[in-house]
Amino acid sequence: MVRRDDDNDVLCSVEQIGTDDLPAGDVEIEVGCSSLNYKDALACQGHPGVVRNFPHVPGIDCAGQVVHSDSRKFQSGDEVLVTGQGLGSEQWGGYAARVRVPAEWVVPLPKGLTIDDAMAYGTAGFTAAQCVAAIMHHGLEPDAGEVVVTGATGGVGTLSIAILSKLGYRVAAVTGKPEQARLLQQLGAVRIVSREDASDKSDKPLLAAKWAAGVDTVGGIALATMLRSMQYRGCVAACGLAADHGLPLTVYPFILRGVTLAGIDSAKCPRESRLNFWQSLEGEWNVLDRLQPLIREIPLAKVPDTARDMLAGKTYGRTLVRPTVA
Repeated sequence: MVRRDDDNDVLCSVEQIGTDDLPAGDVEIEVGCSSLNYKDALACQGHPGVVRNFPHVPGIDCAGQVVHSDSRKFQSGDEVLVTGQGLGSEQWGGYAARVRVPAEWVVPLPKGLTIDDAMAYGTAGFTAAQCVAAIMHHGLEPDAGEVVVTGATGGVGTLSIAILSKLGYRVAAVTGKPEQARLLQQLGAVRIVSREDASDKSDKPLLAAKWAAGVDTVGGIALATMLRSMQYRGCVAACGLAADHGLPLTVYPFILRGVTLAGIDSAKCPRESRLNFWQSLEGEWNVLDRLQPLIREIPLAKVPDTARDMLAGKTYGRTLVRPTVA
């Protein structure tokens, strides 16, 4: 639970509450697993761009079993998942033993995935799938050239690398953690690029064309550098602002090289597309075997400290959250 105290300080801790305190919703879910995303880490700090009202329960993901449903679409015992929508931002989220949400937010758990599998993907995997789809929809085949991925050791970064590599793309991974190079190569990266080499702070409107496509999770200089370094008719899928929400750029990449900047919004993705992406993650885009070395698990009590570590850039891969105290 995230609260503001009388001194306006943000406090994040585990509390015991009753199910009567949960927000209204058609479907009540017993949470088996959640996950920690960058947005969750911000929520644990009470970030105003995420937390609308206090007190608040973070957790933009959850998967578990339906215990009660007022909707004909779901029955008690159904295994389901929820990612994005308003979970953990507009409404109390998945860092709890129970959640109650609108039925339209709920997705049946794909038959080939367990509850833990779904949260190993979580919003990060769902977002990565959308980034990959944007590149493919743009018509860029694996032989077009290298695809660059920033924030490579984060959730979206690791999953983007794994999916792209499985589909035959050559991936260059940008990271400020050279000690994780071997893990990135195991995911499928063919080249490791330092964060400094992927951040050109000059005012040049265009840079040497290096990449056929890109996935950016950090924003700011890194995204501007990527766009200025795209090959003709390249495509960049942008989904994050871990470094900066700004974009210091001219229009030259767009009007001289025909570069496309595809914005990725996971929270409000339409339901039909949402279901299709989850089917892809279960099927031909399934990379759980590659992801296993990057998965860790924590109880609720460790969420505040782990969230701080994430914001400080000290984490990597995927963190599963169990609705237990210790």
